[in-house]
Amino acid sequence: MTEKHPDGYRRQAREPIPSRDPAERRHDHAEIYSPEWSEEQLQAQGERCMDCGIPACMAGCPLGNRIPEWNDLVSNADWRTALERLHATNNFPEFTGYTCPAPCEPACTLAITKEAVTIKSIERAIVDKGWEEGWIKPRAPGHRSGKRVAIVGSGPAGLAAAQQLNRVGHEVIVYERDELAGGLMMFGIPDFKFAKHRVEKRIKQLEAEGIEFRTGVTIGEDIGLHELEAEHDAVLLAIGAQQHRDVLIDGRNLDGVVFGMDYLTQENRRQNGLAIEGREISAAGKSVVVLGGGDTGADCVATAHRQGAKEVRQFSINPELPVERPADNPWPEYPRTREPSYALAEGGEAKFSLDTIAFEDSDGDGCVNNVLAEKVEWIRENGRRVDKTVIEPDLRIPADLVLIAIGFSGAQTGPFENTDLEIDPSGRIAVNDRMQTNHEKVFCAGDAGRGASLVVWAIAAGREVAREIDSYLMGNSTLPASLRTANAPLGARDVDL
Repeated sequence: MTEKHPDGYRRQAREPIPSRDPAERRHDHAEIYSPEWSEEQLQAQGERCMDCGIPACMAGCPLGNRIPEWNDLVSNADWRTALERLHATNNFPEFTGYTCPAPCEPACTLAITKEAVTIKSIERAIVDKGWEEGWIKPRAPGHRSGKRVAIVGSGPAGLAAAQQLNRVGHEVIVYERDELAGGLMMFGIPDFKFAKHRVEKRIKQLEAEGIEFRTGVTIGEDIGLHELEAEHDAVLLAIGAQQHRDVLIDGRNLDGVVFGMDYLTQENRRQNGLAIEGREISAAGKSVVVLGGGDTGADCVATAHRQGAKEVRQFSINPELPVERPADNPWPEYPRTREPSYALAEGGEAKFSLDTIAFEDSDGDGCVNNVLAEKVEWIRENGRRVDKTVIEPDLRIPADLVLIAIGFSGAQTGPFENTDLEIDPSGRIAVNDRMQTNHEKVFCAGDAGRGASLVVWAIAAGREVAREIDSYLMGNSTLPASLRTANAPLGARDVDL
């Protein structure tokens, strides 16, 4: 056990759980993170926490995770109690411990002058140890309320709401259009960032707790919204925000110009032995251009490496951010800095301030051969682009495969076209301050109501909407509230606005 010191942040250097060698991992689909870490290392990292009187890290976390508490417990080798504290605010810590950009870390008080506590690594280590030791077990409710709740969508928001509502005794039925539950965690995030056995273990836990999953059910086709309302006491729409943002320029309809999320979903299905619908998308032997500088774009770059792409370039419409905080971006604001890309560490090239103006078929075979672009300097008003100065015109970049990964414009609301469900101008399902739609029984949470955001926000929304639904059904609720902080992280990281 690490000797405890009150000035651990001075004695211990920041040492997160490392990633595997990029040259090695780019050739496989195993998780990019090192499976090797020592308890002593993480206990020393927990010791770096200053146990601040006002823990800014908690304000940076949408879940309000009790970070100083479990940092201290880990530093004292009390891993099991640390897991209990972690689960008190986060239903699925591995979802965030592996995939969250950790807005809590730049909010850490140490980040003012030093390197932040390795909060994400400690969180991951706690839950990994919990599974290894068999501490994570199903918790079935002690009674049933007689109320039935339908949840549409089994991503992190839907799953968090399902577990919370089930634990206070409501009968919960989760409807999922895909053949496996998990939503974004199963089909959107590559295996090498988040192994699917982690999702499967949670689904089995929820089933053992009494939650029913009905997969392969499409709302609007197999069952309608009005039918769900008639058969249940409440309905939650947690369908995500998968309406793609598009690039409507010349050549958009050429073969080889596809949405990045379609590409990632297909590879996830392939890796998990599931059927692939439509034409196969492969980067093998091709020159690949990824449009979009966010997380989805990075996942496309890394997937292209693993498929054997000849070369990969990632374009961002925005200028390159600095490595260090600019003077006008002080702590505790979320840092406007460029984080190292795990995908580009494996190879490829990043290009910034590029405005794509056309896709070109140079040989007339109906397939894309080049991306036409301009290097620009943007003129902005109120933070939005209004005009540009062209710095380098007439750029022609070879591309046999173009992956559009510039984010999402809202929920896929087609299933509700024949209902009067209110959709706001941004494409999100409209809700009131109780997360309730214009249908009294119908609630909405996660990206469908918020817009494309982070997994941690989805879990927080799922917990929050569970409390609202429970209050609607029972008159009040004993479920804990999540911290819906006004200090929001940069949610739509894939959207180049």
